[in-house]
Amino acid sequence: MEIILAEKMGFCFGVKRTVNETQKLVDQNLTNAITFGPIIHNNDVISYFNQKGITYVNNLEELKQKLIEKKIDTVVVRTHGIRKDTLEEIKKLNLKVINGTCPYVTKVHKIVEKMSKEGYPILIIGKADHPEIIGVTGYIENNVPYFIVKDEEDLNQIDFSKIKKIVVVSQTTEKIEKVQKIVSKLISFIPEVRYFKTICYATDENQEAVHKLAPEVDVMIVIGGKNSSNTKKLFEIAKKYCQRSYHIENEKELDINWFNYNDKVGISAGASTPDWVISNVINKIKEFSNILQNSIIKT
Repeated sequence: MEIILAEKMGFCFGVKRTVNETQKLVDQNLTNAITFGPIIHNNDVISYFNQKGITYVNNLEELKQKLIEKKIDTVVVRTHGIRKDTLEEIKKLNLKVINGTCPYVTKVHKIVEKMSKEGYPILIIGKADHPEIIGVTGYIENNVPYFIVKDEEDLNQIDFSKIKKIVVVSQTTEKIEKVQKIVSKLISFIPEVRYFKTICYATDENQEAVHKLAPEVDVMIVIGGKNSSNTKKLFEIAKKYCQRSYHIENEKELDINWFNYNDKVGISAGASTPDWVISNVINKIKEFSNILQNSIIKT
């Protein structure tokens, strides 16, 4: 069995930055801290910090309740970012705030804030219930109209008859092909479309690496949280080119029956997947390879 790693995969800059900041709190024994939302979409990382005493809350009400229950002096904002008004409310609680928002997400915040102040309606490409998108909508000013679409078909459900100009941004983990199709369609019936490319470079690179690797292997393993948007998109791409593709969170989900002894196995991982999880998966597949190889020799 041959294992081939995608050229680009795993922790992106924004995730690494926030995880490192949280790890510093652990290293300095400053565990009177809490994260606002899961800092990243990876259960193994969340469990690790939970074990170290750094848990998370989902909203302001939960945060205020935690302040009653125990001493909290530091709040780490999740990588996906939060609404502007929520961040302002947290700052009023006299806590140290470590803003872990990915710089690429902050870029989206600044774009929608500036352009909405200039009177532009906003169209966001992504999932309406994703934490990143919820955060982005919190930076739209002046009560301008805004729309959230997950695909090209969603455009048909919106009345654009009074829209003469619009700004388009996307979730930072979106697929570029989808975004381009939506923008092209908007250009066909709205006089002024201002598109800002907000897909992060790591998403681009990881997706391109899977595009390249998946057609060349027999089995494709994509590692990452089941609720990780960027990992799901990597899996969609992998499945398109390699039928035997599997999305797993860690090595415990691997099944020896997925593999043959002479397979080429490709591995990719989402932007929230730490190196140690990737290493565990590789080692488990190597174990499977030895078992399968020995069974062939014995027969």
